[in-house]
Amino acid sequence: MSWADRISPAVKAVPPSGIRRFFDIAAEMKGVISLGVGEPDFITPWHIRESCVHGLHKGYTTYTSNYGLLELREEIARTIYTNYNVAYDPRTEVLVTVGVSEALDLAIRALLSPRDEVLIPEPCYVSYKACVMLAGGVPVPVPTTIEHEFRVTVAQLEKLITPRTKALLIGYPNNPTGAIMPKKDLEAIARFAQKHDLIVISDEIYADLTYDGTHTCFASLPEMRDRTILLNGFSKAYAMTGWRIGYALSNPDFIAAMNKIHQYTMLCAPITAQLGAIEALRHGKEKMEKMVAEYNCRRQLMLEGLHSIGLTCFEPKGAFYIFPAIKETGLTSMQFAEELLKAEKVAVVPGDAFGESGEGFIRCSYASSISNLSEALERIRRFVKQHH
Repeated sequence: MSWADRISPAVKAVPPSGIRRFFDIAAEMKGVISLGVGEPDFITPWHIRESCVHGLHKGYTTYTSNYGLLELREEIARTIYTNYNVAYDPRTEVLVTVGVSEALDLAIRALLSPRDEVLIPEPCYVSYKACVMLAGGVPVPVPTTIEHEFRVTVAQLEKLITPRTKALLIGYPNNPTGAIMPKKDLEAIARFAQKHDLIVISDEIYADLTYDGTHTCFASLPEMRDRTILLNGFSKAYAMTGWRIGYALSNPDFIAAMNKIHQYTMLCAPITAQLGAIEALRHGKEKMEKMVAEYNCRRQLMLEGLHSIGLTCFEPKGAFYIFPAIKETGLTSMQFAEELLKAEKVAVVPGDAFGESGEGFIRCSYASSISNLSEALERIRRFVKQHH
């Protein structure tokens, strides 16, 4: 019997994550500086961890509502209203999930019918296309370019829309490029969505990591609250990746549909992580802002360092990634990443892991210490010099 023949064709069609591949290789090598995985190098602030220890002492070890603790949903709704002036009912319009990854998966599965198309600006996070494919949908890549600061335009979207297009999936600030979308550009996208009766899934996990200007919440745009599935979480801004806690906000009927899947697959997010999330929202802003300020310093270091090496580099305005072009070396993205890891023990992610328009680039995460980043830049300098 061949197990390979028994695997679902939908699963076979999805490629493995290019990010994880390099992370696994780097983990087995000594002396590697990893700029590969998008994970804060900070430990979750103590006051958040302490709230969970306190909760364990009090015996908070049970299931919660499928929707999540009402107390947490109220804090999420309060935070979104305070930051963006968008009101959500915490009882019916907020769902707490196991990371934003689950929120994304639930949203797509609850939304799509077989062969429905989803417009996805690229380069983009590796899960976007995969989740659409696993739900039986068709991802439609929308290439963006460094010349336009990796922003998607209505003109690009209009060329690719068809009668089967059901949704637009965007993620700004962007992983892997660090791009953001100015409010006027998002307003144009909103008008496009209204014109074609599209649902917009807006992944805003990096909203708090915006260095240039102010983040615009897509649901805050005119007439877009009831057309948007808003996703966010705690992993990046609060250094809570391993806690796996995220959330979705949307129309109550749609949140109920997401919860229908959630209750059969996950049941609920871990109660301990939910307690930590409550503490993060209530008292975590100061520590979060200090971490963001540190990321900003690292961003400038990487930008200046890569420019001094001679690599063309777009200035990232958000998240904690930088996406330099490596075409001048004559290497493909995969060749550059593999040879850099082998020769200099620096792990980066090839740009084409984030879509075809990422070919010719690499993604470097600057969620690492200044000393590590400085050493990584020196190693990259040596490597690039050998290929000029």
